[in-house]
Amino acid sequence: MRIRIASAVTGVLAGLSLSTLACVPAPGVAAAPAPTAAAEGPAAPVVIGHRGVPVEAPENTLASIDRAARLGTVWVENDVQRTKDGALIVMHDTTLDRTTDAKRRFPGRAPWKVADFTLDEIEKLDAGSWYDSRFTGERVPTLDRYLRRVDDNHQKLLLEVKAPELYPGIERQIVAELRRSGWLDRRHIDEALVVQSFSAPSLKTLHKLRPDLKKGFLGAPKAADLPSYAAFADQINPDHTRITAEWLDAAHALKGPHGRRLEVCAWTVDDEDKAVGLARMGVDGVITNAPHVIAAALDDDADDPSFLNDNDRTGPDPADASADEDAPLDDAV
Repeated sequence: MRIRIASAVTGVLAGLSLSTLACVPAPGVAAAPAPTAAAEGPAAPVVIGHRGVPVEAPENTLASIDRAARLGTVWVENDVQRTKDGALIVMHDTTLDRTTDAKRRFPGRAPWKVADFTLDEIEKLDAGSWYDSRFTGERVPTLDRYLRRVDDNHQKLLLEVKAPELYPGIERQIVAELRRSGWLDRRHIDEALVVQSFSAPSLKTLHKLRPDLKKGFLGAPKAADLPSYAAFADQINPDHTRITAEWLDAAHALKGPHGRRLEVCAWTVDDEDKAVGLARMGVDGVITNAPHVIAAALDDDADDPSFLNDNDRTGPDPADASADEDAPLDDAV
């Protein structure tokens, strides 16, 4: 039987922006977006925890990735932005008010933009009590602390450069931070790291700085435009409602800058049946707020002997998308 996300989880998801982030390239989606499908049938897609596991812990916090690790989630996704004094932090929204107590601590600083606060000020914020009193005192992590914890947890990372147009030069700064934290060695680059963005110019900058980095473009370009993205992106990671079998075939027919087949990671998928449908279509990765639930559903489906013989590649109908799934792209991953 397929697990159903409990109503309590559904309540948490209602407070999240469900359009999101990312998949990983060739070495494998389950561990980083996914390996090439096996000749005898589609390989199971890699499951990626969107901002950790936000159905059980506050998003983009160390508590969230720790919980993901305990649930067996290897790949996690995050969002990186820059403070007023130049520090890199992990935060999805470009404002602080939704996921911290910034309004209470700094009542005269509306609209509480990340870029208007120093690291010292942000480190004083409570990033957990909005979610549940059990997480009172949880802090907004710096990218350095986050990277070290991902390593300690033996996890892998899909890192999103969030709103790079607001932070000129952030690509070079992220590369420098990855180097300082030991994430530009061969092991991390080959097996444990993908950098993604909605911004093609940002990814092109990263490609010039570090051609060896795996990169993912967030969006669903027209099939005819995919070759131009394959020049600098290893993955094309669209909203799951934009994926059709024909589009997926067009993406998989291309090779990225490292000579491997383009991968496709779908976001944000919190319904088990939709996840199974996408897996049968052949997506390489699934980004989800409930990675443990989706992984269980995919395992359950893969255990069914009929799975490898199933030719159904219909995929989700965009007309069935909920209001949350139709959120603007920049509110997504």
